[in-house]
Amino acid sequence: MKLTLKIMFVIFLVWMAIGIYLIDAEHEKAQIVMGLGVFYFSFLFMPLFIYYRYKDGKYKKYIINDQKLTQAFKNMGKD
Repeated sequence: MKLTLKIMFVIFLVWMAIGIYLIDAEHEKAQIVMGLGVFYFSFLFMPLFIYYRYKDGKYKKYIINDQKLTQAFKNMGKD
C-alpha cells in the first residue's frame, strides 16, 4: 500500500507538471488536464492515503472525549 501511494503521488506530480506546461503553451485541453488531475488527487489519492494512515486506529489519540476534557481541566488548576 505504501509503494502504491508513492507511485500514485509521483503520477499526480507528473500530471500537474504536464498540466502546467500545457497551460503555459496555451493548449486547448490544458484546463481539462488540470481538472482531471485535481479530480484524481481528491477522489482517488486522498481517500487511499487517509485509509492507509488511519486504518490501525492511530487517530484515536487525537479525538477529544469527556475523559480527556476532564483530565485537561483538572491539570489546568494545578499550574
